[in-house]
Amino acid sequence: MSLWSYLRQLLRNMSTYVVGDVHGCYSQFCRLLDKINYNPVKDKIILTGDLVNRGNESLAMINFCMDNPGIKTVLGNHDLYLLYLLSINKGKGKLKKIIKAKNHKKIYQWLLSKPLFIKEKDLKSGNTFFITHAGIPEIWSPNKAQKLAKETSEALKKNPSKFLESMWGNNPRTWSDSLEGSERYRVIVNYLTRMRFINSSATLDLKNTSAVSSNNFKPWFQYDSKRYLDKKYYYIFGHWAALNGKTHSEHFIGLDTGCVWKGKLTAVRLEDLKKISVKY
Repeated sequence: MSLWSYLRQLLRNMSTYVVGDVHGCYSQFCRLLDKINYNPVKDKIILTGDLVNRGNESLAMINFCMDNPGIKTVLGNHDLYLLYLLSINKGKGKLKKIIKAKNHKKIYQWLLSKPLFIKEKDLKSGNTFFITHAGIPEIWSPNKAQKLAKETSEALKKNPSKFLESMWGNNPRTWSDSLEGSERYRVIVNYLTRMRFINSSATLDLKNTSAVSSNNFKPWFQYDSKRYLDKKYYYIFGHWAALNGKTHSEHFIGLDTGCVWKGKLTAVRLEDLKKISVKY
């Protein structure tokens, strides 16, 4: 067999799985890997963020991911919260064990290196997958979202303490290209890691965590954006456990199925869009 034939055969046998919010449910994550027959030599795992908090095995989850460089993740709001606690060396709640861990500095640097946006393309189908923790608002093209995510990640790495200290808050609630500094990065982070409902001006409602719309707000993926109509584009996100993965559109794939709330941990295989789950 020629090298090219071997490589083509290897590519055919590879699978890429995107896994929803683990939230420290490391045992369930391991069972999910067993169920999909995960092979670290040929398979790829991408996580939608929120690896930690609420569950009891956050440290084990982080250590496993650091020991397996083939596993990728975007940052979720709980991962950013952990980064903040690590930056001030202050333990709190379920995350106290990580703050006190011997390798807490390594964990801090590992998290700092993680992006807010991952773009993945399936060469066989030609489909493109945009993976963020909470989603992409219809006012941004995927390319713009990727650029803003990269800009924000670079600002975080450049001055982590300043960035993390000024990251908190719900305002501004609406995007403007003219925003600068901490307000600009705060709203980008909120769109990419906290968004659920927005209105027709893409103003964020960060208080409603249910699955039921209120006032003039709708789920971010229910707007008739031209950008959303490309049949080769798929948007994969976690964050919104109340949806239980139900978006009523195959192009918007919600993967937070509430494992930490005794629900399920769910993965989607990108090659055929098949979902695989394990119960809590």
